[in-house]
Amino acid sequence: MSSWAGRSAVEIAAAVREKRVTPREVVAEHLARIERLDGRIGAFRKVRAQAALAEADALASRTDLTELPLAGVPLAVKDNLAVRGESGRNGSAATPDAPAAEDHVTVARLRAAGAVVVGLTNVPELCVFGTTEGPYGTARNPWDLSRTAGGSSGGSAAAVAAGLVPLALGNDGMGSLRIPAANCGLVTLKPGTGVVPAGIGNGDWFGMSENGPLATTVGDLRLMLAVLADAEFGRRAERPRRTIAAAVRSPLAGVSVHRSYTTAVRQAAGVLARAGHRVRRAEPPYPLSLGVTALQHWTAGTAVDAAGLDPARLARRTRVHAAVGRRFVRPVRTGDARERLRARLTPFLTEYDVLLTPALARRSPQAGPWHERGWLRNLLANTAYSPFTPPWNLTGWPAMSVPAGTLPSGAPCAVQLVGLPGTEAVLLELAEELEELSPWRRTAPVADRS
Repeated sequence: MSSWAGRSAVEIAAAVREKRVTPREVVAEHLARIERLDGRIGAFRKVRAQAALAEADALASRTDLTELPLAGVPLAVKDNLAVRGESGRNGSAATPDAPAAEDHVTVARLRAAGAVVVGLTNVPELCVFGTTEGPYGTARNPWDLSRTAGGSSGGSAAAVAAGLVPLALGNDGMGSLRIPAANCGLVTLKPGTGVVPAGIGNGDWFGMSENGPLATTVGDLRLMLAVLADAEFGRRAERPRRTIAAAVRSPLAGVSVHRSYTTAVRQAAGVLARAGHRVRRAEPPYPLSLGVTALQHWTAGTAVDAAGLDPARLARRTRVHAAVGRRFVRPVRTGDARERLRARLTPFLTEYDVLLTPALARRSPQAGPWHERGWLRNLLANTAYSPFTPPWNLTGWPAMSVPAGTLPSGAPCAVQLVGLPGTEAVLLELAEELEELSPWRRTAPVADRS
């Protein structure tokens, strides 16, 4: 591994600010690693090699370099957020190829903080599914190249997990940050509604989608989230003891949870209990209708995003998903189902400070041409391995994925932390305790494999 690729964003930014390394040197090392490894991983749709080096040189001449929190940090951006001068394809041949005139507000904030965009990452078409593949490539899990990185921020997660970049920007409409983070051994946080600017697709999937960071350490996650939110999420001098509900039952009826993920919850609960927190086994009162509600919102969001695109250029699974969703757009817009869910779950998360669950129900599916397979097969595969993420998009509450334990294959396992609105800092504190007391390996050993 080179001297800067694989380092944390906090370390890189400090070194650049202190003139121990130049932005060009940092970016060039990461670009070399991308060139060497990404052919096997498939993280990037577009690598901006020359543009990134030029931006690194321009950054070095900024008079405020010593004040930039992300000075010289290479950044990957999910390919459904605008990057000035680049086309945004959203994983689809049906989208226009015209370059964006302006950065998305989140990209602009990160660039203003000193980050350098090295590329746009692969996503499934219209960011619909929990696996990442399509006309621009297949994003694989760097810990197990036979498996998908997950979706829809799969390329972003794969890029960070392989050490191609220290940070990546993604978003989450039904788990699209937490699913690939859990697969790839990363930390991420889907913020609550209004914490980070959204502006994703045609209406943020009715307000369910949120932009957020992908990182290998809680410190990096905290730093990037602060830039995205234009707010502080600093550490407290003393960490209050929290009341935590540990739950392992699937929110969706009929979906089983693999032992590796229930074990991860029990181990994380033990770590937190030994740290002084009050941890109890308690299951949230998920309604039996949750699966139907999630499906209606998921498909309706796609129906809105697909409107105006040429159906003949969309994959069959996307066309069917959008067609199913069109009948639900009107009732979903009212927000009534989401309000009922919030009313049902609020008392539980008022009694407990934080909910601890598995991040996934099982390991991710095999990497492959899922975009060429039928809608029902995709639907069942997604539902079977990711039932724990959708409830918190429906409520609009913050939720994060934290590495915890390993799968039988040696790939990372993960847990999910959930809180009421405004508890992002609480979730970060608990994740930091888990990191300190049960540390995880930060970067996949993909470079060590032949």
